[in-house]
Amino acid sequence: MPILAQDIVSLTTARAQLSELADQVKAGAEKIITRNGEASVALVDAHRLDYYHRLEQAQIHLLMLDEARRGLEDVTAGHTRDARDALAERKQARA
Repeated sequence: MPILAQDIVSLTTARAQLSELADQVKAGAEKIITRNGEASVALVDAHRLDYYHRLEQAQIHLLMLDEARRGLEDVTAGHTRDARDALAERKQARA
């Protein structure tokens, strides 16, 4: 959903029109609240925010699965080393 000019609101206007903005957001709009001409915060519907958080968690899970897949490919290809040796090397490199 693109952000339109009418979706950008100054903090002063947001304070004065919070109830109206909340109604617009509940109807599907998203608002960017600016402070001193810079984007500061967003006003979004609580259900949509929850959806965004679920999408973020799903993305994290997909990244973890991809890392696990790559790790298994490394093991299958024989690209492994003893963890104690790797930790000792790291410890030595720090010193």
